[in-house]
Amino acid sequence: MSYGFLDIAVTPGVRAVQAEMGADRIWQDFKGDRAFDRFTENEAAFIADRDSFYIATVSETGWPYVQHRGGPRGFLRLIDDRTLAFADYRGNRQYISTGNLAADDRACLFLMDYARRARLKIYAEVETLAIEADPALTERVTIPGYRAKIERIFRLRLAAFDWNCQQHITPRFAEQEVVEAIRPLHDRVAQLETENAALRARLADSGDTP
Repeated sequence: MSYGFLDIAVTPGVRAVQAEMGADRIWQDFKGDRAFDRFTENEAAFIADRDSFYIATVSETGWPYVQHRGGPRGFLRLIDDRTLAFADYRGNRQYISTGNLAADDRACLFLMDYARRARLKIYAEVETLAIEADPALTERVTIPGYRAKIERIFRLRLAAFDWNCQQHITPRFAEQEVVEAIRPLHDRVAQLETENAALRARLADSGDTP
């Protein structure tokens, strides 16, 4: 049966290492169907909640390059069940990923949720578009109020995706996640301080020494 992501990832070299490590039977005998070539509501929700991802490309000399892309939460847009898009904001102006994609449009994305120890990996073919090439798409990926300069749009056609296991993912939390997690504690402390101030005032009015 098909295992979409591995159908792309497994090469003769990979098969040789699998055989050397005694893992080749695991995948040769795979009976399921993991041909994930369309995003579901599960992936849509996960993607919409991300504020960053990693994208890997390969240069014309064969060297891989991994870049972190970030923006407001949800800046990576799900256009339909096989298409993603995002605005490419001006950065250090090296344009390594953009140049690599001009020569080879294939890319691999890793989307991480460290807090919940979840990882979505995506193979895609990437099309680079000028801002004015598709006004509707540009409007869709533009985040109101975000002041970064958009230089181009990337549209990604899904080839396959898969989910990784949680093993070895160290939980990490964004600032907003920490703020939300400790808000009940701050509220409780504020309540106790108010009650303490009221008790001190009552004692002062009664002439007693706290």
